[in-house]
Amino acid sequence: MVTVPRTALLRWLTALLPALALAAAAHAQAPASAPSSTPACRQLVASGNPQYPPYLWRAAENGDRLVGANAEMLAWLSKELGLPIEARYVGPWGRVQEEMRAGRIDLIAGAFFTLARTEYMDYFHPAFHETRSVVFVRSGSRLDYRRWSDLAPLQGGTVIGNSFGEEFDRYSREKLKLSQVASVEKALLMLQKSRIDYLIYEDSPALAYLARLNIEGIRPLKPAVASEPLYLTLSHRSACNTPEMRGRLARAMYTLSRQSLMSGWIDKSIDLWKSASPPP
Repeated sequence: MVTVPRTALLRWLTALLPALALAAAAHAQAPASAPSSTPACRQLVASGNPQYPPYLWRAAENGDRLVGANAEMLAWLSKELGLPIEARYVGPWGRVQEEMRAGRIDLIAGAFFTLARTEYMDYFHPAFHETRSVVFVRSGSRLDYRRWSDLAPLQGGTVIGNSFGEEFDRYSREKLKLSQVASVEKALLMLQKSRIDYLIYEDSPALAYLARLNIEGIRPLKPAVASEPLYLTLSHRSACNTPEMRGRLARAMYTLSRQSLMSGWIDKSIDLWKSASPPP
């Protein structure tokens, strides 16, 4: 057993006293509980592909607002969470994803799953809907489409930022020639004018735009390129991205799926799209 001399112990305690006094003074002056640096989650801003009828499009009377089946879902979700949710137009689909990555919007109402997107947003299961992506061609096209490889010799098109599932996205990057344009209207006009041989897009939105633009002579082919679920997602940088909020969103999406609510909202939105004035 080591014995410390009494004088050495006294000197050590004397040297320690000023530090203890400073620490006590700092503790006394500190607030009882420091305020959180994370902004409070009082509302959510949501967006999505604004050229996506009957799921989402810009309201004719207010171009900053999004309407459609996915906007109906957001209104329902707002009531479930007890928080305001604004369905806001922030730009074309590519810009929406940039805003999500930066945390300037909180939610995307309708995104396919890709590994790249998991780097900046969380997906909530189950998916709230499933869509089919198909090949559109001019009526006189001789394309005998049976499998993805049948597209390889031709020039295709799609919309910037679109995904058709992890597997097809990887195949298209490696094997296909796909031009990307800013809007589905431009892509459909390129197909009509033979500037591309085929267009890949989701069937319901593309058919809705063909009807709105009065474009004839374009048809979808079978089989579908991909059938992909649509998910609600939350930005990693959202002030609302907390364990509690992720749990509440997951429970809400489970309830939505069990109650099969989307089909009614889609039917309602198809009628709205047909009767509405063209979006701005």
